[in-house]
Amino acid sequence: MRILVTGGAGFIGSNFIRLLLDNHPDSRVVNLDKLTYAGWEHTVADLEGRSGYRFVQADITDRQTLERVLSDGIDTVVHFAAESHVDRSIVGPDPFVMTNVAGTHCVVEASRRAGVRRFIQISSDEVYGSIPPGESAGPDSPLQPGNPYAASKAGADLLVLAAFHTHGFPAIITRCTNNYGPWQHPEKFVPRMALSALQGAELPVYGDGLQVRNWIHVEDHCRALLAVVQEGVPGRVYTISGGDSLRNLDVARRILDLAGVSVARIRHVEDRPGHDRRYALDDSTTRKELGWHPRISFAEGLPTTVEWYRERTGWWKPITESESPLSSIG
Repeated sequence: MRILVTGGAGFIGSNFIRLLLDNHPDSRVVNLDKLTYAGWEHTVADLEGRSGYRFVQADITDRQTLERVLSDGIDTVVHFAAESHVDRSIVGPDPFVMTNVAGTHCVVEASRRAGVRRFIQISSDEVYGSIPPGESAGPDSPLQPGNPYAASKAGADLLVLAAFHTHGFPAIITRCTNNYGPWQHPEKFVPRMALSALQGAELPVYGDGLQVRNWIHVEDHCRALLAVVQEGVPGRVYTISGGDSLRNLDVARRILDLAGVSVARIRHVEDRPGHDRRYALDDSTTRKELGWHPRISFAEGLPTTVEWYRERTGWWKPITESESPLSSIG
């Protein structure tokens, strides 16, 4: 395989590249990333020098660079590049529209002209909005985004599907639940809670903390994506879900317990505007068609994740010192 990965210096993209090279060492991978705050060169420093791997620093709206990279025999594009933090989208939505919508359009058009054989759009369960208790969203459920980030991802998805229906563009969309694991930016919920607990700081939790999220280890998500690359059917949407749905407050408590810190460290803060109450996906079709299922339970994956952050001070500390992350997440 000759694969272009956009946004491969980010959390999920970097984990996907590692899994791909470990399982398919003969693959050629080009990692194209702008290196914004969420895409950090140190996240992929261990990949430099690996056979078949090449890094290109560029914006996905840079059409000339995209065309040059794609002209080098690329047959598959896995499109991770996106602005992804809901809080940031509420404060300033412009970059989300530019990167997630306009940027996706540029990648799709360049890939279509280059004649790639497969295009994977990495989307999110947030495009479905808040899901009522007892229900789950599936591939054909209506899109009802509830915040600027989710709306920008829904818009990107529709552009991708339009290219499939109009031009026969070989595109596939994946929508996954909340990821956690190594290399995740410290502003996200699990690492933010973990780092706060490990440093003896308060853990800020939005509102009553009873928002429900389904958690999947990034390794399980990346295995699902690799199955989609190999077996997915163009024009389809594949939903990907972990096995554990938990309230944010309960996740924070588990992290405090692992860190040996009192639950008194939890601080409830004002809820964010338009905060979706519950996400839930039905991924039965994905499991049946691709023969995939998650292997790492939250009970197993959370302790190893907290320990990873405990041991990787040299990775996350420069990030937290170089910016002022938003005070609360979830």
